[in-house]
Amino acid sequence: MDDHDLLRYSRHILLEEFGIDGQERVSAGRVLVIGAGGLGSPVALYLAAAGVGHIVLVDDDEVDLTNLQRQVAHTQARVGQPKVASAAQAMRDINPGIAIETHAVRADEALLSRLVAEADVVVDCCDNFATRQAVNRACVAHAKPLVAGAAIRFDGQLSVYDTRDAACPCYACLFPPEASFEETRCAVLGVFGPVVGTIGTLQASEALKLLAGIGPSLAGKLLMFDGRSTGFDTLRVSRDPHCSVCAQRPQAGA
Repeated sequence: MDDHDLLRYSRHILLEEFGIDGQERVSAGRVLVIGAGGLGSPVALYLAAAGVGHIVLVDDDEVDLTNLQRQVAHTQARVGQPKVASAAQAMRDINPGIAIETHAVRADEALLSRLVAEADVVVDCCDNFATRQAVNRACVAHAKPLVAGAAIRFDGQLSVYDTRDAACPCYACLFPPEASFEETRCAVLGVFGPVVGTIGTLQASEALKLLAGIGPSLAGKLLMFDGRSTGFDTLRVSRDPHCSVCAQRPQAGA
């Protein structure tokens, strides 16, 4: 770490829990971000600002005028551009010293298997149930920590699914892929812009803590946010021993 980096990241380095060692781990880290929209925008910007060495963005969508009320990585001048390209430009404006890899495609099983295997932390910022399940399966298969968030209307939720701990649930333990969930889209029900900012910022926080090796994380907990009352609730969540995705993992202490 040179003098420029010591100055740039000094406010993190000054934190006793973070220090130079934590910043070096962040700078050497590789994070995969699925989705560059409402949640992905603050995630991408904060990870870039913190100096995560290699950030991979995956999103097949383009910037639309209706996105700009909440997707703060994008601008009106970039309407029509791929979201990953727009977000990457915003990230480079903040921190030109990091590596950014973009994939303007929908995340399928083959791509996820490769990208998750290479990542230190995976952050799920997508907006559909099928992709969330595919991301979770890849994270379980490769034993990579998953920071998953969601937001609609005035409500948000967040958790960390860390498969390195055999006692920790995966996403499918809480939201089984075989269950029937009604897809809720922002285009139909709307979303309060600061809610996605709140959840996305917390996702970035959890990802940075995992990279830096400081904790504890939200593993084993589900954080619920009510934007109407500006209140948080935390629920304890347990592994499902019959989960169709992670049931074959060894039990803790086995």
